[in-house]
Amino acid sequence: MKAVEVHHIAKTYGPVQALKEVSFEVERGELFGLIGADGAGKTTLFRILATLLLPDKGTATVDGLDIIRDYRQIRRRVGYMPGRFSLYGDMTVEENLTFFASVFGTTPQENRSLIDDIYRQIEPFRSRRAAKLSGGMKQKLALCCALIHAPSVLFLDEPTTGVDPVSRREFWQMLQRLRERGIAIVASTPYMDEARQCSRMAFIREGELLGTDTPQEIISSFGEPLYAVSADRMHTLLYDVRKYPGIKSCYAFGQTHHFTIRNDRFDTPELENYLLTKGYRDIVITNIHPTIEDCYMKLSEK
Repeated sequence: MKAVEVHHIAKTYGPVQALKEVSFEVERGELFGLIGADGAGKTTLFRILATLLLPDKGTATVDGLDIIRDYRQIRRRVGYMPGRFSLYGDMTVEENLTFFASVFGTTPQENRSLIDDIYRQIEPFRSRRAAKLSGGMKQKLALCCALIHAPSVLFLDEPTTGVDPVSRREFWQMLQRLRERGIAIVASTPYMDEARQCSRMAFIREGELLGTDTPQEIISSFGEPLYAVSADRMHTLLYDVRKYPGIKSCYAFGQTHHFTIRNDRFDTPELENYLLTKGYRDIVITNIHPTIEDCYMKLSEK
């Protein structure tokens, strides 16, 4: 039995189609990532799977239970961490943890082994009000509260948004340890660099899944040459490269622009000469390996 099964889930808000026939499966002990920008449909999908929102179409099961018929049982078996900090800011760390444990008829001590690695980091602040914690500490407390009843499936909606890079790395290390305990984790993120932390991942854009596989397989399937170009006037370089014959796509990527070509007859010196005639200097063109973000850009163009 799969931990999560989603079949053709659709949801519309007025004229906006938030989810378009979304389908995927998550195994037990798997860390499944949903990678996409704000407004892609990630939060709507999480709310449906957490039984907080009804789909317009399609079916889904969590831990073998139907999200509509068995919603009461699902709520006792899953942990849900929404995108916004939703704990009680005027309660202390310890009070929040005790409260959420009591909701599920348990105590923080009963499942302490499950949260111990995380709680040790926030325990020095156990008497501090949650609203006064740093961003990273808030997220760790929220994860503790989502785990306190020992769920079999964990839904995390952009758990590291607004968190510093060190806390982001620590958070994903915690998720790997939880996965090793057999907990199925579905986590969304807008950060492409976090995709490599997932067992499998899916790109989501405008409510539609664009590709589902392991991060390495998605990168390996890029399937065409990729180049990076830079010059002294980066703000106009993007448009001039796009105009060059034989360029298939070109997009900004940090300190360079990445581009793909239409056929094998592409010649790097010819592009460099073309840019020289446009008045560019310090031109550097290199053949590079694709990243997760390059794969997302390619799938988005289809």
